[in-house]
This record gives sequence, structure tokens and C-alpha cells, in this order.
Amino acid sequence: MTEPRTGTREEWLAARRALLAAEKALTRQSDALAEQRQALPWVKIDKPYRFDTDAGGATLAELFRGRSQLLVYHFMFGPDWKAGCPSCSMIADGFDGFAVHLANHDVTLTAVSLAPLAKLRAYKQRMGWSFPWASSFGSDFNADFNVFFTEAQQRAGEIEYNYQRGGHAMDMAPVPPPVAELAATCGTDAPGYTRDRPGMSAFVLRDGVVHHTYSTYARGLDGLWGSYQWLDRAPLGRNESGVWWRRHDEYGDG
Repeated sequence: MTEPRTGTREEWLAARRALLAAEKALTRQSDALAEQRQALPWVKIDKPYRFDTDAGGATLAELFRGRSQLLVYHFMFGPDWKAGCPSCSMIADGFDGFAVHLANHDVTLTAVSLAPLAKLRAYKQRMGWSFPWASSFGSDFNADFNVFFTEAQQRAGEIEYNYQRGGHAMDMAPVPPPVAELAATCGTDAPGYTRDRPGMSAFVLRDGVVHHTYSTYARGLDGLWGSYQWLDRAPLGRNESGVWWRRHDEYGDG
């Protein structure tokens, strides 16, 4: 970032008004993008996905919990990992608090991961979360929604993530140090960590039929990463180099 300078209140006010104009333009653009998202065609889901939940086995339709809309956060947590992804955990810290508000607006927000339900329950208890979390272990759900890839796909360079092949940090060789660092905190290696990817998908239930309406990945999740929205308004911004965040119970005192 550019080194800030000290100015007068009048200079600050003039610059702030100019920034306000840009912020308003961005807000209007964001509103237009939201309308464009909602105008996407709906795609009928025919595959009978099955999930393990705290209430027992469930279909995709049952994850709606009686509501008409479903938002799924694809939480990175592989079957053999010892803990969930720290980045996904930081995002989940944010939506854990407002999931109840969405639930009272006809929207169910749930996380879905490949790890078995017992692991998800233990980690959820450790983190103190209350949002619903389903296991897709043994299901094609993660692969079909482009957040899980096989070792064969990885070796062949055939991973298509965020609507393109290659170009993501997780696909770089050698693996960037931050990716390897995050993998180690999950109890897995870098290749195993990068086969599981983050994302968010939206669904609607109409006349008993589930439709897929939207999915986003990679930096498309920035707007859902609540801490970054606050940091972008802090004096020094994100001000980061490498992985500075931890699971919220790993910071120690302070």
C-alpha cells in the first residue's frame, strides 16, 4: 500500500468525499451483480446425493430443513485430516453468528465437508459453532460441484477450478509455502490439501425439485470472508504477507 501522508481536516474531507463517490459506484455495481446472479438459469439436480447429518442420513432436499433456499459452504476438511482448514474456519467464525438470521428469512446455511460426521462433530464442538454441518463422505457431491479432485486429475494437470484450468495458487509447482503451511496445520500434505477446495453453492427447492442456481470459488469468496471486510476498512488494510491467521483457539492470550 502507498505510505499515507499527514494532512489537514479539509484535505481529508475532500479526499473522503471523492472516495464516497467511488464507494457508491461500487455499491451500485454490486447491486447489479446480485441481480445478474439471481438471473442465472436454474439447473435441475437429478443425482440422489446422500449426506450424514446430526439428524441422520439426509438427501440434498432434506438439507433445506423445510426452507426454500439453501446455501452450502464447501468447507475444506478431508476424510483423513486431523482438523478443518484454518481459512475455512475463519470464514465459518463469521457465518456461525448470522446463520440464524438467514434461517428466519427462508434460507438455510449449512457447511458440507468430505470428512466423516464424527470428525465434523468433534471439530464443531472444539470451535464452539452451532451452524448445521453435513458430511458428504462417500458421495460425489464435492466432485460434482468442483471442490474435490482426484490424485489422478492432479497428476495429469486436469483440475478445473473456478471455471478454468490452472492459474490458482493450489495448482502451482512447487507448492507455495503458505499452502504447505496450511496443509501442515490440517495434518495432511500439500497434495492432499490442494485436492480439497473451498467454495459456496446455492440451491432452490421448488415443487419438490432441487435446482442449482449459483456457485463461486477462490477469491469469489472474499465477500463472505467477514474479517477481510473489516480489515479493508482498517488504516493499514489487509497488510499481510503469508498466512497470519490461525484457528480462533490457537492465538493464545491477547
